[in-house]
Amino acid sequence: MKGKRQEKILEIIRTNDIETQEELTKKLSEAGFSSTQGTISRDIRELKLTKVTGANGKQKYAPIQTEDIHVSSKYKRVLSEGILHMDSAENILVIKTVPGMAMACAAAIDSISLHGVLGCIAGDDTIMCVVKETPMVEEVMKEIDTIMKGHR
Repeated sequence: MKGKRQEKILEIIRTNDIETQEELTKKLSEAGFSSTQGTISRDIRELKLTKVTGANGKQKYAPIQTEDIHVSSKYKRVLSEGILHMDSAENILVIKTVPGMAMACAAAIDSISLHGVLGCIAGDDTIMCVVKETPMVEEVMKEIDTIMKGHR
């Protein structure tokens, strides 16, 4: 239920200018999700939402985009030089790296705190990255790719 609610929250803030938690709670209720203010507050924190100035000059909730997150050049370099290929199996992201680079790449991914990534386990040249839900894997792969391309 939490995952579906959070997906709905992201959908709502992408299609509406939501200024307050009360507005968000109302929109969620209209969509069939009843939630308390405390739950909404936790969801906002977990989804790493922030307030930005909308076109109308008012504040609104928005997801922090990977490009907006300060990703140190060290992590960008490690990922761009270490990762060779990514593939998925359900909610598991399998990342092949240059031999000896898996641990460094896994540590970089964990440090970046990508939305949906629960954690990584690394061997010598392979990382098993557990993603919270299968539909999120594609987004995580795109975010990692974006970070890598930003350094190349």
